Amino acid sequence: AESKVGRNRAFTVITRAIGEMKASSFDDLVKIDNDEADDLTVIAIYPPLGLRNGDAEAIPGLLNAVTSTIRDLGLSVVKAVVDPEDLTKPGKFYVTDYDRKKITDKEDLNNIKICVATVMDSLALAQQPGKTDSPQAPPSLLAADPARKDLYSPGGERSPSTQLLAQLMDNYLKNDVRTIQTSIVNHVEYTIARSRYRFDDFEAYQATALSVRDRLIESWNDTQKFFREKDPKRVYYVSMEFLTGRTLLNAAYNLGLKDVYSQALHELGYDLEVLAQKERDAALGNGGLGRLAACFLDSMATNNLPAWGYGIRYQYGMFRQTLQDGFQREAPDYWLNFGNPWEIVRPNVSYTIKFYGHVSVHEEEGRTVFRWNAGEEVEAVAYDNPIPGWNTPNVNNLRLWSAEPTREFDLESFNTGDYVSAILSKQRAETLSAVLYPDDRTYQGKELRLKQQHFLVSATLQDIIRRYKQTHTTFDSFPDKVALQLNDTHPTIGIPELMRLLMDEEGLGWTKAWDISTKVYAFTNHTVLPEALEKWPVELMEALLPRHMQIIYDINWRFLQELRGTLGEDYTRMSRMSIIEEGENKSVRMAHLALVCCHTVNGVAAIHSELIKTTIFADFYDIMPQKFQNKTNGVTQRRWLAFCNPGLSQLLTETLGTDMWIGELDLIKNLAEHAEEPEFQAKWQAVKDANKQRLAVTIENLTGTKVDTNALFDIQVKRIHEYKRQLLNVLYVIHRYTAIKAMNPAERKRVVPRVVCIGGKAAPGYDIAKRIIKLISAVADKVNNDPDVGDLLKLVFIPDYNVSLAEVIVPGADLSQHISTAGTEASGTSNMKFAMNGCLIVGTMDGANVEIAEEIGEENMFIFGARAEEVAALRTSRTTATVDPRFTAAVNLIRDGFFGWAEFFQPIVKTVDGSFEGSDFYLLGPDFASYCKAQENVDKVYQDKALWTKMSILSTSGSGKFSSDRTIREYAKDIWNVKPCKRPSP
Repeated sequence: AESKVGRNRAFTVITRAIGEMKASSFDDLVKIDNDEADDLTVIAIYPPLGLRNGDAEAIPGLLNAVTSTIRDLGLSVVKAVVDPEDLTKPGKFYVTDYDRKKITDKEDLNNIKICVATVMDSLALAQQPGKTDSPQAPPSLLAADPARKDLYSPGGERSPSTQLLAQLMDNYLKNDVRTIQTSIVNHVEYTIARSRYRFDDFEAYQATALSVRDRLIESWNDTQKFFREKDPKRVYYVSMEFLTGRTLLNAAYNLGLKDVYSQALHELGYDLEVLAQKERDAALGNGGLGRLAACFLDSMATNNLPAWGYGIRYQYGMFRQTLQDGFQREAPDYWLNFGNPWEIVRPNVSYTIKFYGHVSVHEEEGRTVFRWNAGEEVEAVAYDNPIPGWNTPNVNNLRLWSAEPTREFDLESFNTGDYVSAILSKQRAETLSAVLYPDDRTYQGKELRLKQQHFLVSATLQDIIRRYKQTHTTFDSFPDKVALQLNDTHPTIGIPELMRLLMDEEGLGWTKAWDISTKVYAFTNHTVLPEALEKWPVELMEALLPRHMQIIYDINWRFLQELRGTLGEDYTRMSRMSIIEEGENKSVRMAHLALVCCHTVNGVAAIHSELIKTTIFADFYDIMPQKFQNKTNGVTQRRWLAFCNPGLSQLLTETLGTDMWIGELDLIKNLAEHAEEPEFQAKWQAVKDANKQRLAVTIENLTGTKVDTNALFDIQVKRIHEYKRQLLNVLYVIHRYTAIKAMNPAERKRVVPRVVCIGGKAAPGYDIAKRIIKLISAVADKVNNDPDVGDLLKLVFIPDYNVSLAEVIVPGADLSQHISTAGTEASGTSNMKFAMNGCLIVGTMDGANVEIAEEIGEENMFIFGARAEEVAALRTSRTTATVDPRFTAAVNLIRDGFFGWAEFFQPIVKTVDGSFEGSDFYLLGPDFASYCKAQENVDKVYQDKALWTKMSILSTSGSGKFSSDRTIREYAKDIWNVKPCKRPSP
């Protein structure tokens, strides 16, 4: 039986006491009969003495408690015979084991009897707080868990407070409409301190969120308790980003409470969908890396994996993007100004994080001990965020760390007049968790980034070690209980930090600590670009983290010694593989550190995983090929299809005859058989039209541009970067614009109207990316205000792109662009979201596009451009190659100032005009003709509505592989060796 039997939190020691109890002690409560039925075992329960004497009311939760206990013991209840109107009569449960067989083992029968009877007895005790003659706790029960003796009075009786707690906490909160309404208005009055008779939409949102959170916390507490008792191997997913988006609707859907909350709020005069818009997106990430981490958390919970995410609670996120005269402007994202109802602050869970200082060496008990004498310390305080899974009672956790000073305020300095010093340490500490990815063009920016990374991993590892030590006295089992996944190179500093904690704090030797580290760490690489591999100056590392630099040197020395045994005197190759990059400015290669330590290194798409073996990590793959795996990314179909596209979700469920596709996305492959049915196509298109109407309203609200929903909605939303080639998109818009301008009225009537939407943020220090945003705005100003063009072409830049905007954009898109230069995009996940929602893709054979084409058919996409194996030759010949004249004409319009700002745009022109070696590195010129041909094919197919809709349906039906549920199951099996740990349903 699980410790949560009968929903009674007081009895956590029942199963531990089984071996010390005698089944005969409970003959008056439970009898087991194997003779009454041929194939079934009968468990007969008899009311406790008080009930039989008729002097007590029925015990709340008794039947549920017994039923749950029987099921938790691994038995199947075939039928139950109980008279709910007369609980003084015995009840009978007819059961089998899970093999559908009678239980015959004598020991099993005794254990069943003891468990069921103990639960019944405990519930009866909880009903008798005032009786002096209540039954005593079994002595063996106290012996089994001495720490819980406080539950009983000195005579062995249950203490009145514990009896009361057991009774009060017997049941979960109810989820009927009236109970939920009461919960909401109580939060309005007692938590938010507003009048329950008058509260606005934002206050209604806060109260609703708190009401949902109450239900999350119940399951969260029980899930964590279950994990503690089962002590499974756990996954800890460490990431600098978790782009979770809004929580209210996602949590309500996953808990199965969306409809009942909608009804409850409707009767109170509120609309759940409207209230959901009042929630600010959690500013905890920037792009695909953070969104992937959030999808993984959802899938880990849904797959019942014992898993936690660890990140930083950024006060201002990356930044809030606004446009002023077409220029990106960065402002703090004050997402926490009005609090975050979903988080639970844990002031009692905090850890000291060290920086600077020096390392001293001591001799203690015959061994050399290194002691880091820090020059600065801050406190990491935990904030927990419950993560519910779908169709499961499990609720996992995302723990975020907030930096606070070790001393809140230096009163002595303040009183002596040194006001600046009094607040300086507080400001320094809080800066650590203020902003995601501070600008690292300066030494101070680099220092802050490294401090953030160490802050995250140090707090996380101290927390993991503390949790492990609660149930283990040595570190022998640590690799069997802990799996640490590093999401990119940012948390790699955790490798020397774990070594430091194990050696300097826990007293382990180097060999044992290194053995543990190499068994618990795995590393996900997210790039194929050498310049994207993180490096830190040795000078900075030595100053900020002196002990870690020592450990890294030691790791590297040992690694090079091993290489020498393999490579002999090949010092050139050894230098390439060294963790320390030599030269005038020595640096630490963090990816190399991860490759040396981690037991597994995975890419995130098939093409990406192969490329890293032959490019950036070729030397390592040659030496240690067994470490390399592929785990193609995925997205959660719950947020990105079922919840953000309710119209399509309903159509899928009706057509498939089940909603189980929400948990098993492979089921949607059966849509393919309906792809050419006119009636189904009509329903499909009606859903798309409604989603386009919603997107059109959003575009107008954000940009002021009114768009025609009959036009083809062409979307490119992602981080602004040269390799993602938003500039290629803009150059085609310029070409399309000039082509329309050159047409006569009759020709214009044959043009497919198109709305091109581009969105995404440029890093504050990325000059070219910010100039591209200005170019998009300048071209939009020209195109959108030209009466000759009208609604035939619109270009809009959607500012401050985030998860909530994506939830509107993705369902409303007809076409999405994923057009990175082949061999530059690791995977991409937005392509999966769009394809899943029936949006067709125009793209290169790069990243996950390759596998999407394999699944849905290349004929259902618009593929163009050079393949990865052709890229190197094209770059070499770029300065002498002849490119499509339409490309040259578009570039010249920018160069000549047709869109204004000629001087400002010259750096953009130089990056693509091929005028010098290295220009047009991302091959916009060579790919332009193929790109235009693909776009012409888009127009042709869009005019054939039946064909377009068929391709759209096949796009969705072929997306089953791209669920993050599949990805997580592969991680769990192939990398983490972690098994599902589903707690019993209440």
